[in-house]
Amino acid sequence: MARGSAHIGRDTYSTRIEVGGHALTGDEPARNGGRNTGPAPYDYLLAGLGACTAITLRMYADRKQWPVEAVDVDLHLSHGDDGAMLIRRSLAISGALDDAQKSRMAEIAEKTPVTLTLKAGLRIATTLV
Repeated sequence: MARGSAHIGRDTYSTRIEVGGHALTGDEPARNGGRNTGPAPYDYLLAGLGACTAITLRMYADRKQWPVEAVDVDLHLSHGDDGAMLIRRSLAISGALDDAQKSRMAEIAEKTPVTLTLKAGLRIATTLV
């Protein structure tokens, strides 16, 4: 499946990330002591969910040959009323779709791979080398 790595030296919080053959930078905003040279870790979490949602909906619309012009995914991570972490996801789908097609797209968004992984929880096995 996927592989990645992260490296941090003495540069406050700026972190070099490599994933899927792409070089990225992670950091914290200045208010948290970083230099804001890249997205913060939770920003990357939202980016993964947003990309997976948009890509999956594009694939679905293409397969169905539905006239979807664009899919916009808006995400907000916060605490819910019960104090647990909550991601609020809003979809804006433009194109000549009827209400049933839009409703189906919303159903598909709930079944994207990253959505299902986050909802199911994820085990992490850490080893020290």
